[in-house]
Amino acid sequence: MLDNETKKNLAQYLELIEAPIRFSVSVDGTDASQQTLAFVNEVAAMSEKISVEKKQLLRTPSFEINSLQNESGIAFAGVPLGHEFSSFLLALLQVSGRAPKISDAMIQDIVKINQPLHFETYVSLTCHNCPDVVQALNILAVLNPLITHTMIEGGMYQEEVKEKEIMAVPTVLLNGQEFTSGRMTIEQILEKIIDPAQQGKTDLSLKEKFDVMIIGGGPAASSAAIYAARKGIRTGLVADSIGGQVVETLGIENMIGTSYTEGPRLMKQVEEHLRSYPVDVMTNQQVLSLKKQSDHFEIALKSGNKLAAKTAIIATGARWRSINVPGEKEFKNKGIAYCPHCDGPLFTGKEIAVIGGGNSGIEAAIDLAGLAKHVYVLEFLPELKADKVLQDKLATLPNVTVILNAQTKEINGHSHVESLTYLDRSTNQEHKLAVAGVFILIGLVPNTHWLNGSLDMNDRGEILIDSHGATSVSGLFAAGDCTNSAYKQIIIAMGSGATAALGAFDYLMRK
Repeated sequence: MLDNETKKNLAQYLELIEAPIRFSVSVDGTDASQQTLAFVNEVAAMSEKISVEKKQLLRTPSFEINSLQNESGIAFAGVPLGHEFSSFLLALLQVSGRAPKISDAMIQDIVKINQPLHFETYVSLTCHNCPDVVQALNILAVLNPLITHTMIEGGMYQEEVKEKEIMAVPTVLLNGQEFTSGRMTIEQILEKIIDPAQQGKTDLSLKEKFDVMIIGGGPAASSAAIYAARKGIRTGLVADSIGGQVVETLGIENMIGTSYTEGPRLMKQVEEHLRSYPVDVMTNQQVLSLKKQSDHFEIALKSGNKLAAKTAIIATGARWRSINVPGEKEFKNKGIAYCPHCDGPLFTGKEIAVIGGGNSGIEAAIDLAGLAKHVYVLEFLPELKADKVLQDKLATLPNVTVILNAQTKEINGHSHVESLTYLDRSTNQEHKLAVAGVFILIGLVPNTHWLNGSLDMNDRGEILIDSHGATSVSGLFAAGDCTNSAYKQIIIAMGSGATAALGAFDYLMRK
């Protein structure tokens, strides 16, 4: 079941197991059970510190990872390969006694939870956002005996997914009720289950004035923070989370010096690099406003805290653009999707629509055509905007229909998406498509709405910057996809972050 390269990597992790562990496996005579048992036995055979026992669990097939003394509360209902293999490896190490890489304050918050919490996470093995949630909830289970967590692989439990109308991954249930859907950090999960007044949070307002404060957590922000810290100036970074839009990108083949990587992997490496420098990283924070005072900038946070900095760099990136039609908000994660890699497998054998004829939309349609019964591509303009090589590939797929001059009017359904209504702009006639899912890929919009016009922007809401990354406000810089950069690429965002940091440093030296 495991190829040689995977076994080689696995062997290195197994050497790090600190104390013996056991796999408690629940199986029957089905093929799915035999696959699960084969996986467990293959891993156990590679280490003398792992034993296997049969046990009746809530789901069959599934298995728990336990120490010899205690049950960890961690279970995998399905074979954790694909993107979930990393979740499995970390669970092995943490159950064996290796401490999770989180702050002491966060560990104390988790340990103090005094109510039973049973989490279940539905995942797809092709979902690159799912492991973040699975690994976070596994940490909660390892640290607190009142908490359990089960990863459920949607492909193996299709009937359960259908019954519970799971139409997006990751979807998390807490004690049987829907808790959240989509990528979340461990900080965001804790904020939902712990009263903020009981969390051991630092009063950020007590922090000394920074030389430079970077607002954002993507590649531009991380690059800016690293470059600033290397100049020896007091550097802070405030963001919801580290990653940005890059974590939504699966295959990256244009990162110079790296022939292939994936968004989540790249940003984990970036975060490790960032945290190796003396940067005060403040995550799970939302910036509400940025105001220029006489000798500094005041950054107000949703938490009520305020930060002060002599200079600031805005690197808030961009988000998926919405089509703003009836049904889009109502059916989000109930048939409305934005990530074909994550949610595509949930629509296997179904008819779906892709809105958008640019590179993102056509790439999605090509990927989804291998899973769906039929894919409809809706493009507002009279012709597709995607690169010719992508259009040529799309034309070879028999289960794809391209509809040009199509203006989406409404997405319909009851508890989930059932159809889409569009207007043929050439005939002014309305048509309805019976589809179970709608993937919206019509580009990005900059995350600059919170600035309320306090600095110069273009008509698309992008911050205008000069060759040094400087904005129209003295001492304020910007970088990445939230600016008027000609091209929105990861490598360009990283470069612009470096430029803004050097610009801010030069400003400080001159002032």
